[in-house]
Amino acid sequence: MKLDICELKVAGKSRLHPCNWSVDTEPTPLAGELQPSTWVKLLELPSPFSFDEALLLCELSESEWLAWIPDCGETVLHTRQFCITG
Repeated sequence: MKLDICELKVAGKSRLHPCNWSVDTEPTPLAGELQPSTWVKLLELPSPFSFDEALLLCELSESEWLAWIPDCGETVLHTRQFCITG
């Protein structure tokens, strides 16, 4: 299986992410609730075969997080693309 990926530059480092992701326009109220090492539920899957959860690694900005999706790898998620699990 081959995934189409694009290269994204974040803080001077290259990151790979799926090309077919789009970003919702509706904000998700999460301020103050997010921390590294938190599992979140993806509202939009990067591919039909990916996991539906991601592990937050570190905050990049007020609305973006570096995250790890099992069998997909690292990606940058906007807070509108996920919600807190549990």
